[in-house]
Amino acid sequence: MSWELSRTRPGWIRTINTKYIYGRLPLLNTIIFVIEMVLFARLTSRFNAYYNERPVLTMMVSNAILGGMADTVAQTITSVRQRAVRKHPNGLNPQEDALAIEIHELDRKNPLNERDIVPDSRMLPPPFDFERLTRFMAYGFLMAPIQFRWFKFLEKTFPITKTGGAFLPAMKRVAFDQLIFAPFGIACFFTAMTVAEGGGRRAVYQKMRDMYVPTLKANYMVWPAVQVINFRLMPVQFQLPFVSTVGIAWTAYLSLTNAAEDVAQSRAAPESATVRLP
Repeated sequence: MSWELSRTRPGWIRTINTKYIYGRLPLLNTIIFVIEMVLFARLTSRFNAYYNERPVLTMMVSNAILGGMADTVAQTITSVRQRAVRKHPNGLNPQEDALAIEIHELDRKNPLNERDIVPDSRMLPPPFDFERLTRFMAYGFLMAPIQFRWFKFLEKTFPITKTGGAFLPAMKRVAFDQLIFAPFGIACFFTAMTVAEGGGRRAVYQKMRDMYVPTLKANYMVWPAVQVINFRLMPVQFQLPFVSTVGIAWTAYLSLTNAAEDVAQSRAAPESATVRLP
């Protein structure tokens, strides 16, 4: 979302967006994250009661809130990183802002340049992208029933019994989850996000071509171990919330990856147009 579009927002939002907490964290991002935390805490305080009454809806709401938290974290990382570049366009000062330097180091593959910095507000945080937040929350909300049915399928197909032991069924669940659902879920994520951003089949193909395999490799470095704990120790009603909670960091990574690819494609488009000129 561009800075020009953000000017149509209420004045109090624009005012909050100019403030930092201790000169580091954008105030608006922090307020949004605290609101999400309060909503999630309220949900978890009565999770069992809600789950017993409406299990699928409970999972959908939980997933939506956790997806929003993940994207808020990702946008905050981007904001701190951009602030570091704005303050030190010729290089970061290692003695001045350790937090900004650490976050900046996380994203060397997609460095910012002068074209990415708003000229008339160089020291302000980038406007919080509420549309992007909504997309992530909607994706988590709509994917929850599929994940819920998948975990139920694994529980029924590979039951853990007191007499048969838990290790082998849990390993089978992890293997099925990582070999079947993980590739499917990543494909769904990039497809849904690209379509929600207004992209067509060509944009989906480019996103999948550039990001699918690296993301799947990253998945296999994180999720097998997480799912071993999940399937081995967690009751079925807590498996999806556990995955979604751990997935805050993973979804933040996906959010940063998706945004970075969008920036790369937007930069490549003008260059391609230039090449086609007679």
